[in-house]
Amino acid sequence: MNEQKNLIIAVSLAVFILLGFNYFYERPKHDALMRQAEVTKQVETEKSIVKESKGADSPKSLLPLKEALQLNDRVEIKTDHLKGSINLMGCSLDDLLLLDYHETVDKSSSPITLLSPDRAKGAYHADFGWVARDTGLKLPDSQTIWKTSSTTLDKNSPAVFEWDNEAGLKFQRIITVDDQYLFTVTDRVTNTKDATVTLSSYGQINRHETPEVGGYMILHEGPIGVLSGTLTELSYTKLKEKGTVEESTTGGWIGITDKYWLVALIPNQKTSVKTIFRGQTIDGKDHYQTEVVGPALDLKPGESIETQHHLFAGAKILRLLDNYEAKLGFDKFDLAVDFGWFYFLTKPLFYVLEYLSKLLGHFGLAILALTVLFKVVFFPLANKSYRSMSHMKQVQPKIEALKKRFGDDKLRMNQELMALYKKEKINPLAGCLPMLIQAPVFFCLYKVLFVTLEMRHAPFYGWIGDLSAPDPTTLFNLFGLLPWMPPSFLMIGAWPIIMGLTMFLQQRLNPQPADPAQAKAFMIMPVFLTFLLASFPAGLVIYWAWNNVLSMAQQWAIMRLEEKRVR
Repeated sequence: MNEQKNLIIAVSLAVFILLGFNYFYERPKHDALMRQAEVTKQVETEKSIVKESKGADSPKSLLPLKEALQLNDRVEIKTDHLKGSINLMGCSLDDLLLLDYHETVDKSSSPITLLSPDRAKGAYHADFGWVARDTGLKLPDSQTIWKTSSTTLDKNSPAVFEWDNEAGLKFQRIITVDDQYLFTVTDRVTNTKDATVTLSSYGQINRHETPEVGGYMILHEGPIGVLSGTLTELSYTKLKEKGTVEESTTGGWIGITDKYWLVALIPNQKTSVKTIFRGQTIDGKDHYQTEVVGPALDLKPGESIETQHHLFAGAKILRLLDNYEAKLGFDKFDLAVDFGWFYFLTKPLFYVLEYLSKLLGHFGLAILALTVLFKVVFFPLANKSYRSMSHMKQVQPKIEALKKRFGDDKLRMNQELMALYKKEKINPLAGCLPMLIQAPVFFCLYKVLFVTLEMRHAPFYGWIGDLSAPDPTTLFNLFGLLPWMPPSFLMIGAWPIIMGLTMFLQQRLNPQPADPAQAKAFMIMPVFLTFLLASFPAGLVIYWAWNNVLSMAQQWAIMRLEEKRVR
């Protein structure tokens, strides 16, 4: 009776975890994807938008992106990887497309829109300027119309902007862009007045409306920064609760991150600056801001001052972030990729996988090769474990005899069982060793597949077009033969089923637990994990299935050798 009761409890817990996982993890992710798809098909035109806190105007109705971009004159941005424009009103960097990345696996789909202007839905832009102690001093703001003779900004041609406040201060802004995603903004002010003025430069990243996030427990999306050498991450909800978070830092960076994209301000790494995270609701709309404010500078009559900010706006390519960190001294810039607590394992694991993918020409083959590499590294430990399990299986008849003799006396049964293990020199926990070894590797590989941009839209053979996404097929519509799409928790694809079958077959090679209830619980595990892993990245499921196949081959070979040795 106790065994049946324990089995019922174990099954109930497994079902509860499965349903809870799908409700709190998979369902929000699915809903977010559906909402994002609706946004790409239809642009709302009846809602209001909040202007920036500096020089704010009354809320105005939203416009389609194309119309919003036509409201003001612009300087075109054109590089091998970027396309967009700089708004002459406010000299705002508010239009940017990432040409190398698309909304879907289909290469003909629209490129990723990273930045967009005020009047567009989900406005997201970077702005720069000056603040002064004298509140009556006329300074450029979001409504200022800058003058320029530049028509295009590319990696070989900077864009130069000018504005005169007609009160003794002349402003010049020079914007350059490298061959990737790094902008350099140089601001210069010349004082023709007969009095000294005190100015501080600033850079801002403004995001209107709370973006759709995946709701992932293992991934941060939202305001982020490295301040005084420490990573700071704030969710949109947390920032709205706090309102404003200020800190001084020397070195580091601050910005807003999505899963694969980053917009970040990088100040002079040797100058102490003030950083500000700000979240607020104005006229019913959420508004998020990250800001860097430089030190106060005295500008004497007839003199000029100059400051410089870097702005990264692009894809979180790990090797690119590492290069910027090494060449320009950006402090811990690679932390923009959320490798988590196991950073010291996950990042090297990614570089090994990247090397194998270049060697084999395919990320899917790289995952298979990485699994073989793990098997080679852990071969001695696995062999010891499988030999112990083989020995355990050989004494199974003796264990069955003990169960018949002392089945009703649990205490005596356990005593005799421990004595048998000691006599035969068996460690019953040795069989858990492969799983204990695999657990951290599994989690680190999960992080790599889930957070790294290089895995996005990486194909495998057959029906898998994206290793970072779940298997798109499902058993419950006969893998696409039936014209019906089941709910998310029934999306049990072919690869999760293959993984479950290999796990079941591997269990048959292992000695069965002495407790019948435990044996039944072990039989349920492949089914439970098949449902659970169905929503995980396909690359991870392929890794686990392939690992099971290799483990079975290794275990079978060792068991055959042990049987021959005993004979």
